[in-house]
Amino acid sequence: MLRPSGAKARIIVTLSGTAKSRALPKTFYEICSSCDVGSSGTGNWQLIVITDCHIHIGPIELFKPHALELMKRKRANFDEIAEYCRSPKAFLKYLDRCGVDRAALINYVAPEVIGFTSEVNQFVADYAKYDPKRLISCGSLHPRHTTNIMADVEHILRLGLRMIKIHPPHQLLFPNDYLNGVTELEIIYRAAEANGIPVMFHTGTSIFPGARNKYGDPIYVDDVAVDFPKLKILLAHGGRPLWMGTAFFLIRRHPNIYLDISGIPPKTLLKYFPRLDEIAHKTLFGTDWPGPGVPDVKRNLEEFKALPIREEMREQILSKTAASLWPE
Repeated sequence: MLRPSGAKARIIVTLSGTAKSRALPKTFYEICSSCDVGSSGTGNWQLIVITDCHIHIGPIELFKPHALELMKRKRANFDEIAEYCRSPKAFLKYLDRCGVDRAALINYVAPEVIGFTSEVNQFVADYAKYDPKRLISCGSLHPRHTTNIMADVEHILRLGLRMIKIHPPHQLLFPNDYLNGVTELEIIYRAAEANGIPVMFHTGTSIFPGARNKYGDPIYVDDVAVDFPKLKILLAHGGRPLWMGTAFFLIRRHPNIYLDISGIPPKTLLKYFPRLDEIAHKTLFGTDWPGPGVPDVKRNLEEFKALPIREEMREQILSKTAASLWPE
């Protein structure tokens, strides 16, 4: 079981019908079934490691002015977020306050729309070194911004990045453009598949200036799943708000496609995915914080916990699916 460091959590154990507690020096979401403790002193309690699979922590100095202005306009606490981007220690304290154990730090190369260059890869690799058990590094490559794709892929592998992000509306390409001569994409996918590195695709729309939303239709990921059957694929945002039905179909059709629910307000999750129980075993909790429209990680987490779903579904989405992709 994953045991990241963090703030104290409370484990409730029932002893002869009396609830007692003891503190552990870790932050965990608890699912405590009725606990019968025998003479050995052991109890039947469970610790659940919560992973937010989609948080944007990156080098904000690379933002294009219009993208940075949009972020500042949408977030009154932008200075606080800037501090988290500079300090993994401060960010981990924030996660502790939110009740989150691990976070995937999403970075991607999109100089035309956002301003991010390949510098994000070294940034996130260095940042995650502060606590690699809790910070999951996600970097990126861009087919049009490489002079030697093989060398760039090798660099990603040497850095030990644990996920690759492709953002079609911001990188201005279709996920299956390797079928149209963009051979760099095929090399990226084959390297990720061979090395067990998941690839996350932004699916759905984007409000950032310069984004082209035709690229956000998840149907173009269908070819990727067929051609790279051992590649673990995450559909970030589930195609919201236009293509949720397509995303649901792809997740059910392909064993290697997963759903990342980030960016979807938890209160509307079951409206967008009324048959969520059919794909819960391949669904990950995520927030997309501090993106526009995501007020706070803790609030998202509490609203997700309040959904009328089975406890085993909640545990699967909050913890187990992510643990299967990033075991430690």
